[in-house]
Amino acid sequence: MTNDDTLGIARRVTEEIPASLADVRIDRVVSLVADVSRSAAAALIDAGAVTVDGQVVVAGKERVQQGQTITVDVSQAPGPELPAAQAGGAVDIVHEDESVVVVNKAAGIVVHPGAGNPDGTLVNFLLDLYPEMASAGDPMRPGIVHRLDAGTTGLMVVARTAAAYDSLVAQMTARSVTRVYSALVWGIPASVNGVIDAPIGRDHRDVTRMAVVVDGRASRTHYALEQSFHTPREASLLECRLETGRTHQIRVHLASIEHPVVGDAQYGGARAGIRAGRPMLHARELAFDHPRTGERVSFQAAAPADFAAVVATLR
Repeated sequence: MTNDDTLGIARRVTEEIPASLADVRIDRVVSLVADVSRSAAAALIDAGAVTVDGQVVVAGKERVQQGQTITVDVSQAPGPELPAAQAGGAVDIVHEDESVVVVNKAAGIVVHPGAGNPDGTLVNFLLDLYPEMASAGDPMRPGIVHRLDAGTTGLMVVARTAAAYDSLVAQMTARSVTRVYSALVWGIPASVNGVIDAPIGRDHRDVTRMAVVVDGRASRTHYALEQSFHTPREASLLECRLETGRTHQIRVHLASIEHPVVGDAQYGGARAGIRAGRPMLHARELAFDHPRTGERVSFQAAAPADFAAVVATLR
């Protein structure tokens, strides 16, 4: 879903097979496009929930070809185990009350369980602290109304109750939640501020990536130049404001204007000259209407040490 994404439950997924997946086994393709485990992919195939060019797939070992269309009815996936509370996670709590929790997510933490990440996620750790979260929203990712990529740091709001969840989802849909990021990018934009208005969807050449594509979902990112650097390489510190929240949105949009996020290997940001162990992207400001009181509340989080250290090497 956006360097972060407002969440919804997809019931049917349809993708055109890109060149990168030509001659790949169907069960692996199902796992990738539907974001399910290989065992769940096999169960979907056994249930007749997968078609290729309209024909029901009968064996996972069959292979797909470029240009074919695969459709997966995710609603027929076997019900996985619900996330369990897990103690011991270091969670930076910025704010908590009876309705919401605001966290400052660390780098390397996955937000909720999914294929390849059954535990050790932010949701597992929060359930240990706030067990009532289990009844807020999607039981597979309780309390989560938006998310940050594993490598992105910063602020997230999580619902503790069903009522808070519904309120926050409505605000996300209405685009009334303020989300501001700091992004260190390669190069110096020609304009000191601008708007990137370009649809985002799966990359037709590689379904593990997102891209600006004509058939994608409407996506809009505002940016402003805060500081520019010329040594050892040209780079810029940008303020980015999300108007929408698509998967990898800021990373994809900045790469599309040839200013990828420093350290972002997936989208062209891993280059010589500036050493960064992850994408230099930090969610620094968050504001929303409190679900219970209706009062506008706002939070800030300073960039973490690794982000600040990379910026300190530039001049």
